[in-house]
Amino acid sequence: MNLIIYILVYPFIWFVSILPFRVLYFISDIIYVILFYLVGYRKKVVLNNLQLTFPEKSTKELLIIRKKFYSHFVDVFIEMIKTFTVSKKEIYNRYTFTNIDFFTELYKDGKSVILVGPHYANWEWIMSLDPFVDYKGYAAYTKINNRYFNDKILESRAKFGTNLIQTSKVVPEIKYNQQNSIQAAYGLLSDQSPQLKKTHYWGNFLGIKVPIHTGAEMLAKKYNMNMVFIDTKKIKRGYYETTFSLISNDSTNVIDYKLTDIFLKKTEEKIHDQPEYYLWTHKRFKHKDKVPNVI
Repeated sequence: MNLIIYILVYPFIWFVSILPFRVLYFISDIIYVILFYLVGYRKKVVLNNLQLTFPEKSTKELLIIRKKFYSHFVDVFIEMIKTFTVSKKEIYNRYTFTNIDFFTELYKDGKSVILVGPHYANWEWIMSLDPFVDYKGYAAYTKINNRYFNDKILESRAKFGTNLIQTSKVVPEIKYNQQNSIQAAYGLLSDQSPQLKKTHYWGNFLGIKVPIHTGAEMLAKKYNMNMVFIDTKKIKRGYYETTFSLISNDSTNVIDYKLTDIFLKKTEEKIHDQPEYYLWTHKRFKHKDKVPNVI
């Protein structure tokens, strides 16, 4: 069944991905109208998240942010499809790095790097970083059930040099690289809600006490890796600019959860600056009423 679905669906995805960006954004505008006005996909979830995050804003202001978010949301989805066939030249033209020399200096200390970022702007195209740095690049991902689509995604991303690695295999890969003196950069998205049973830390995110992912900090501290924040800005439609900033170059000696708090603070600054570019469709605050008495 998976093969049949792949045979039926992938040719359509491939055809869409080869279209020029100007055509893709025209399609995006159409999908936006359908998704927002006709389907109403998670509109209540998005508005509820915005109300919790920006209690000082009027309903009118929040509704404007919501509309802008959905337009951007569809654009990112279209850009992900485009990734299947986009050329390196076009990606490097549309997704640029402001301070790539940052990694040149960081590489000299002999440590590997944990790159942490939120679901903000376009988080997919960060994989184009690999050719510009000396580190061996990895991006953690969750394997999808259809192995044919899964393999195609791995193949399309591999052209940029980044190794996609299942989340469950990240730790063994880090151990192997450490034992063989391989300096690597591991990209993790760390702003979504963890499972309650796997929660080690409840922290404030956008003014709300919620369970927080601490895996990136744990890995940085355990394996003595530098921790770096991915700060991506949307310049205009289809164009992004990323700047890197150091969270810590001495992770093992930082008190528990401080690195995570710094990451959250940087993420909050991004969201308050341009909230329409954050991924509001996730139920990030669904556990806000389950804060344990003792944290």
